[in-house]
Amino acid sequence: MFSLRCALVSLFAGVAVVVAAPASSFHHDHDQISTFSNKVIFTPPTNYTDPRVLYSRTVELLDGTLLATWENYSPEPPLVYFPIYQSKDAGQTWSEIGKVTDQVNGWGLRYQPFLYELPEEFGGFPAGTVLCAGNSIPTDLSQTRIDVYASVDQGRTWKFVSHVAAGGKAVPDNGETPIWEPFLMMYKDQLVIYYSDQRDPLHGQKLVHQTSRNVETWSDPVDDVSYSTYTARPGMTTVTQLPDGRYMMTYEYGGGPGFSGYSFPVYYRINADPLKFNDSIGYPVVVGSTHPVSSPYVTWSSVGGKNGTIIVSSGTNSQIFVNRALGDQGKWEMYNTPQPVAYTRHLRVFKEDQSKLLIMGAGHLPPSTTNNVSLSVIDLAKTLNLS
Repeated sequence: MFSLRCALVSLFAGVAVVVAAPASSFHHDHDQISTFSNKVIFTPPTNYTDPRVLYSRTVELLDGTLLATWENYSPEPPLVYFPIYQSKDAGQTWSEIGKVTDQVNGWGLRYQPFLYELPEEFGGFPAGTVLCAGNSIPTDLSQTRIDVYASVDQGRTWKFVSHVAAGGKAVPDNGETPIWEPFLMMYKDQLVIYYSDQRDPLHGQKLVHQTSRNVETWSDPVDDVSYSTYTARPGMTTVTQLPDGRYMMTYEYGGGPGFSGYSFPVYYRINADPLKFNDSIGYPVVVGSTHPVSSPYVTWSSVGGKNGTIIVSSGTNSQIFVNRALGDQGKWEMYNTPQPVAYTRHLRVFKEDQSKLLIMGAGHLPPSTTNNVSLSVIDLAKTLNLS
């Protein structure tokens, strides 16, 4: 597949390509990473379709630039797309620099974008290449397809790279066959893409991953979380690495225990091998009588002692849930944040100042005509009363 990679590089040749500096050459001035609360960076026009915006994500590039995207319910035609916004000042100000548009299906890029920067040369793509994985879905929601796009100029222009997987109607009902919610991560010279999968007739939904060594071709799916009860619906994989080398996955456990009705408690699994989460036991995140529910996201900070701090967000709490004991079931704590509740809030710890945590949200599931994209940057050490 070398010819496709060469073609991508040549297609970018006509633009001003910015190759990110190596991580070792970049140093944040910690004083420049300011804390702030619930700053709105995009308010959708009134002609946008309900819910207008949703499901925000960011990436911090090797030179410290932040990029952000989200589900963007702009009126059609033209086809919906993922906007790319840039911040050069640690999230304080933003401007739109690009768009990821559907170049192959004629459907639009509609749901669940995810941004990831290649930390090193991989499969012919240079270090600093930004990947966007997302769900391409037609206006009638009749099909789902997870596609990957690449940018070699820090998000300004994008080219299609690969289809990962395809599914059925974009309706989250048992018996339908869509796929959802990609998450990208490098592991041992492989690019891993995790996602939710409703195509197995034995499971209403399960979590799977596929791997690639070139971003172009992908392995067959492997189960990450699959429960024997058909109506169980694990969903929304996110993964972080812990300081002891192990990996932690969070997910929502549709139909999980502990509630009188059908709910989506936040669960996690830990494994030395992030390709073998299905061998691990799932545990709920619980603090006293508080059971966070739905759309979790996980990250890790070196702040908080020898084990650092695991940080989890949920779709039902403005608080964050933290664990400074490598995921010990009984060691979860809850702390307030200024960022409001949102469906699948995004978390990011700044690389050069691990005490600063970015929390971004884009509102609630429909119906909603008031959604916007906003973020907070908090001082994790102060939040945890460490300083």
